[in-house]
Amino acid sequence: VQLQAFGGGLVQGGDSLRLSCAASGETFGRFVMGWFRQAPGKEREFVAAMMWPGSSTYYTDSVKGRFTISGDRARNTVYLQMNSLKPEDTAVYYCAAVPRIITSSVRVSSSYDNWGQGTMVTVSS
Repeated sequence: VQLQAFGGGLVQGGDSLRLSCAASGETFGRFVMGWFRQAPGKEREFVAAMMWPGSSTYYTDSVKGRFTISGDRARNTVYLQMNSLKPEDTAVYYCAAVPRIITSSVRVSSSYDNWGQGTMVTVSS
């Protein structure tokens, strides 16, 4: 599956952004989709994931209540709605996919074998 992430930009603290991840090449609905981010000088970290079918969702604690992952099967696209953005959310955001995964590995980046190119999100204070 090929992934393309877009929607990043420069915003002020408290603003919102919606990232999109368009998938092609496979039946989208069979995949587990995740969002990760990497801030300058830091390791890549898990942000959110969605498991098809049933659309179970997972979030890292720092974004719970502010970010929402969702998907549109007809468009083969996964979204990350980010509200109440903070400067510490500044990072390159990557979408990732894997055909199947055990629940305990959802937050582990090495569990995913398909990655998009990343989109930069900068939140000013």
